[in-house]
This record gives sequence, C-alpha cells and structure tokens, in this order.
Amino acid sequence: MPDMNLLLTFNMGSSTLKIGLFQCDIHSARRIGKGLVDFSRSPLTFHLTEGPAAFDIRLEAEAGEDLRAVIAEVFEVLAAHFDMAAVRIAGHRVVHGGDRFAGPVALDEANIDELDKLVALAPLHQPQALRVIRAVKHLRPALAQTASFDTAFHATQNDLVRRFALPRALHDRGIKRYGFHGLSYAFIARELRNRAPDVTAGKVIIAHLGNGASLCALDDGESRDCSMGFSTLDGIPMATRCGTLDPGALLYLLGTNGRTLRNLEEMLYYRSGLLGVSGISGDTRDLVKDKRSEATEAIDLFTLRIAGEIGRMTATLGGLDGLVFTAGIGEHQPEIRAAVCDRLRWLGVDLDPGKNVANAPIISTFSSKTGTFVIPTDEEQIIADEAFSLLAGK
Repeated sequence: MPDMNLLLTFNMGSSTLKIGLFQCDIHSARRIGKGLVDFSRSPLTFHLTEGPAAFDIRLEAEAGEDLRAVIAEVFEVLAAHFDMAAVRIAGHRVVHGGDRFAGPVALDEANIDELDKLVALAPLHQPQALRVIRAVKHLRPALAQTASFDTAFHATQNDLVRRFALPRALHDRGIKRYGFHGLSYAFIARELRNRAPDVTAGKVIIAHLGNGASLCALDDGESRDCSMGFSTLDGIPMATRCGTLDPGALLYLLGTNGRTLRNLEEMLYYRSGLLGVSGISGDTRDLVKDKRSEATEAIDLFTLRIAGEIGRMTATLGGLDGLVFTAGIGEHQPEIRAAVCDRLRWLGVDLDPGKNVANAPIISTFSSKTGTFVIPTDEEQIIADEAFSLLAGK
C-alpha cells in the first residue's frame, strides 16, 4: 500500500459529527487532523484542527434530511488543508450491529440494507449514521466505506448475561442485552494493556461517563457485562436519558396517564436523567457548581447509581482488580470520580486526593487494592484502525 494514503473517520452522535483524518503507512493509521460539526447550533460551524492550528469555519449548508450539502461543504473545507484525492477509505461509527455484525465490515449495498433493518433498535443514533454513509456514497461513489460497531465489542458476553427474563421466543427474536460504547471500551482495553498489563489480565470495570454514559466489565480484556442493555436508555442515569427504569412505570405512563408512544420516547431520551431530576441542566459541570438542592440531588443520584452498577458488575466478574474512568466527565471531573469512589471503599478502592484533582493517569494510592485510572478515550482511532485493517486486507 502506498505511503501517502489518507483515511477519513465519521463518528456521528445524536447531535454532533466528529471527523478524523488519518495518514496511512504500511503499518498503521496516524491522526493528522480532526473536525467537529455541532448540529444543535445554528448556523453550522465546522471546527477543524490541523496539528497545533485550529479553525472555525462557518458553513452555508443547513442540516437537511440527507446531509449531502453539509458533507459536501465539509469536504470542500478539508480540501483546502489536505489532499482529498488521496483519501482511500472512510470508516464510520455505527451504534448497532445487532447479532449480524460482530466486527467491522465493508459497506456494500447489502450491508447498508442490513443496517437499515436495525434502526428500530437504536432510533436516536442509527438513522444519523446512515445519513452520513449515504451522503458520502453520493459524493464519492467509488470511495470504499466501512462500519465499526459499538455493539461488536460485547459479542464476547455469554448468553446468560445477555438474556432478559422474558419468553424465550422474544430472546430468539433479538430482545436481549447488546451493550454499547464498544469502540471506547476497545480503545481503553488496548491502552490499559499497554500501561498496566497485569491489571488488564484481571478483572476491570471501565466507566465511560459522558453525555451518554455506561459501564463495562472486562475479564482479561474481554467484555463480560455492560450497564446498557437492549437500548442506549438503559443503565445509569445520563445527561437527558433516564437509565434503568421499572417497566411498570412505563405501563402506567402509557395507560392511566394517556401518554403516546412518541411523547414517552421524547421524555425518556431528552427530558429525563440529570436534566429531569435537577430541572436545571443535564451538564454535570453546571450541576456541581450549583448549590441548589435539586442540583445536588441529581449529582448524588448519578454517583450512587454508578457505584451501585460497579458493585453489580463486580459480582459478574467475581472480583475487581482495576477501575478506569474515561470520556468527558470521567476524564475531567474529579468531584464525580471522588463521589463514586467514596462509595467503593468496601471494594478496596482508595483514591489519592491530589492525583485525582490533577486528573493523573493513576489516581489510586499505592496501598489501594484496586488500581484506579483516568485514561482518555479515542473512538476515532479504533474506527481508523479497523478501516485500515479492512483496507490492508487483514
């Protein structure tokens, strides 16, 4: 493979699009630029970083149903900084692969059709990724595209962990626990193995705490359990998502309260979680500064549920050797980490306050029975590595 091939990655969230640009040699893909489009703001702005330089470029395009105009203008901006003719492949983050996809795949028409069938399983994210895939295909029909799946990392979980106590026929139809944030967990598992191979060989729980949040239990680097199950609503409370909820509450809201399915979906995804509990904000940075009791209660509930989920997962693993915090909250908010770890002293978690405040790579004391780490995640690197492997025929 020639030395100067370029590779693009697309990480489409519910309201943002992260773009990575990587240079490929015969061995690996190395990041040389990145960009971000925030669809929650108008007009759209493309924030581009190239080495130490950063640019904010206002886009003329608006976010239409197919995103063709937005992607076309993004490509024009990138062409002013990089040789876009050298791009050989585009890799995409796709949230749901169902039981069909347990690893990265080339996106031919048949596989794109299969992704369409999974939209109902991830209505907040799957359609967005497909919009980007189809926009790129329209603009560069000859460009190879690949998909990397958030669910694929959890394919190593056994059937017992993935099963709900529902009629067996429903499990066979795909009503089961899938787990998400797998690209982040794959990166952290690899990074932890490089930093602390003895810990990685044991029992580790990773807390991916961001706008969306979940936890994953690993044994020897492989997923054994995840707080998110059938959907990205499950598990711990998030910025605006509810987390685990008694299904009886949903039946009540749909029945006696007369809510529609669409109204209930909107509430669970966008008006619950930290925002719903506090009535102030879904952003933990705002809530930790706010002295009102509602803000304090939201943070307390968040950290209580995280600690409780770590306890449950420790039972799945049969012990705990390491704890890793990652993503925006996990990497940058020592107050949240301290509140979680204070509830985990019974598991041998002993935090060093100074290291924690400094966001040090290792924040546990030397005497702590459980090594506690802060490791920045990089989903785009995993997307690039998987796309590169397919491009190189590995």
